[in-house]
Amino acid sequence: MSRLTPATVAVAVCLVDSRTGFRVDLDGIRQVIGDRLLIVDAIQGFGVTDAAYDAADVVASGGQKWVRSGWGTGFLALSDRAVERLVPVFSGFAGTDVDEPWDEVLPPSHSARAFRVSNGDAIAQARFSAALEEIAATGIHNIEAAVADNVSQLIDLADEYAVPVVSPRDERERAGIIVLEPNPAQLNMLTIALHNHGITATTRDGRVRLSAHAVLSVDTVDMLRGAFTSYATAAIY
Repeated sequence: MSRLTPATVAVAVCLVDSRTGFRVDLDGIRQVIGDRLLIVDAIQGFGVTDAAYDAADVVASGGQKWVRSGWGTGFLALSDRAVERLVPVFSGFAGTDVDEPWDEVLPPSHSARAFRVSNGDAIAQARFSAALEEIAATGIHNIEAAVADNVSQLIDLADEYAVPVVSPRDERERAGIIVLEPNPAQLNMLTIALHNHGITATTRDGRVRLSAHAVLSVDTVDMLRGAFTSYATAAIY
């Protein structure tokens, strides 16, 4: 935020950084940036984090990650200020307020619809709707609490085997992502150990990323423990 200047009109952030697992404080950012537009990419936190979305002017997210509704799902939400200030530059007939305009180019809709480039996929919308209904029925607070407990459990397990955790430990600064950063010479050992024990993880830029969902079975924890045991044994030699 130290680079804000009078010419800065908008600030764009990720709700949760996929590289570090860090969760931003939307209320805090709003207080710092004043009336500038706050644009939030929520994909890594939507569905498992009770964030202060009302502090944002633009919230965009897909439904293929934590919401588990598959590809082709998601949403774009705009505040009244964002509708007034943002100008769509790439859209189509779906971005107007007329379902099938003919013989004329109509002005864009005065809503988030202005940014649509095509009609929605009804089947994808149904999947997304069903997933959101399940989240609402369960309660985002309950989901967030379960994810927090599971993340803590996996961090403790990594600590037990001296696997360096570089993502936040404070529950207020994290969501469902745990980032491990072993010694570069041992990165392949950890990646292979996880694969051999059936653990799906993302390896990128020298780091390994795990994602803890609201339900974490004992079998999954045992599989991860086995992977860490193999890694630790190989690392000694």
